[in-house]
Amino acid sequence: MTKPAPFPIEVRGSARQPLGMTPAQFLRDYWQKRPLLIRNAFADFEPPLQPDDLAGLACETGVLARLIVHDEKRDRWHVHPGPLSEDDFAKTPKDHWTLLVQDVDKWDADVAALLEHFRFLPSWRVDDIMISYAQEGGGVGAHVDQYDVFLLQGIGQRHWAISTDPAAPKDFRHDVELKQLAHFESTNEWMLDPGDMLYLPPGVPHDGVAFGGPCMTLSIGMRAPSQAELTGDLADHIAERLPEELRYADPDLTPAKATGEIDRAAIERLKVALPFAAALDDAMLRDWFGRFITRYRNAQVPAALDKPVSEAAFDKQLDAQPTLLRHPWSRMAWTRAKSGCTLFVSGHAYPATPALAQQLCEQREIALAGKLGAAEKALLLALVNDGHLLIQKSRRR
Repeated sequence: MTKPAPFPIEVRGSARQPLGMTPAQFLRDYWQKRPLLIRNAFADFEPPLQPDDLAGLACETGVLARLIVHDEKRDRWHVHPGPLSEDDFAKTPKDHWTLLVQDVDKWDADVAALLEHFRFLPSWRVDDIMISYAQEGGGVGAHVDQYDVFLLQGIGQRHWAISTDPAAPKDFRHDVELKQLAHFESTNEWMLDPGDMLYLPPGVPHDGVAFGGPCMTLSIGMRAPSQAELTGDLADHIAERLPEELRYADPDLTPAKATGEIDRAAIERLKVALPFAAALDDAMLRDWFGRFITRYRNAQVPAALDKPVSEAAFDKQLDAQPTLLRHPWSRMAWTRAKSGCTLFVSGHAYPATPALAQQLCEQREIALAGKLGAAEKALLLALVNDGHLLIQKSRRR
C-alpha cells in the first residue's frame, strides 16, 4: 500500500480554512517551498469587479494595464500598453487575447477587501492584486515569477500547467516582448473553477490559459525586493549588479502578530540578504528598510494638501466625524525600538505609539474612539496634511 505524499499538492478549502489548513501549517510546509492547489478556497465566489469595469479602469490615465493578443497560427505576441481605448478593445479578435490590470486594489475598495483573507502575512509583504481577463485561449505564455503569488479564479475556467522539476531550463524567448520561457514541460495540470486558488512560490514555471470562454483571474502578488534593489537604495556607492532571482525571502514566516510591524525577524533576514548590512546598526537598518519597503513599487504618491488643516479645525472635524480614511496609495509599516516607535508611510518616517501605528496599518477606515493624546493627534494631523489620511465627511441620514 502506497503512502500518501507528505505534502499533498492539492487540498480542499473551507469557510473556516480557505487555505485548506491553518495559516501556520501553510507557512511551515508550503510558503516559498512548494506549490499548492486549493479547491473551493472561496466557496460560491463572486468577483468584486466585473469585466466591463476592469476594461473601463484600463482606459484611465495612470492605471498600469496591458492588452496582449496572441496570433496562434504564427505564434506572434502583441503587447499594447495602457491607457487603452474603446477602439483597442473593438479591434481585438474573437479569442486568444488577455487584458492585464495591475494595482486594482488601489482603485477599488471591494477588490482591496480581499486582502483581509491574507492578514496572516505581514501587510508590507503584499504588493498588489492584479486582475486578468481573457477570452478563450488567452494567456501570457509560460513564464516564471520571482515572487509568491496566489492565483484566485474569479470567472469561467482557466487551465494551469506548472513544472516542479528543479532542473527545468529557464531561459527566455528573444522574439517576444514578454518574458516567456523558451522551453516548458509541465509536471502538473489542473482546470480551475471560480473560487479555486493556486499558490506558487517564486521560481516555479507556469502557464495559464482561458478555457471554454471568458475567464477572469485575480493574482495576489507579494513584494520581493531583489538584492540589487535593496543594495542600491541603501547605499548607491556600494551597489553592485546582483541576480534578480535573489530576493527578500521569509520561508520561516509565522502568522503576523501585529499588522504592519517590521519585526526583529525581518531585520535578521535583511542581514542575510545583505551580507554587509550585518555590520550596520539595527536602528539604521530599521529606518532605511521602513522607508524603502513603503516606497517600493509605489506607482503614485498622495499629494499634500494645498491648504493645510489647522489644529483647531482638525479638532472640530474629529468632533463632528471621528473617522479617517487611509489613502489607497499610502503604504504603511512600523517598527519599535527602545527609544520608541516609528510609523513609515510612503517613504517617510513619523514618531508614533505602537497601538496607533498598528491600527493605521491594519484598518482602511480608522474609527477614533476615546481621547487622543497630544502626540497621537499631532501624528494624525500630519498624515492628513501630507495626504495620507482623508477625513470622512458626515453622511446624511
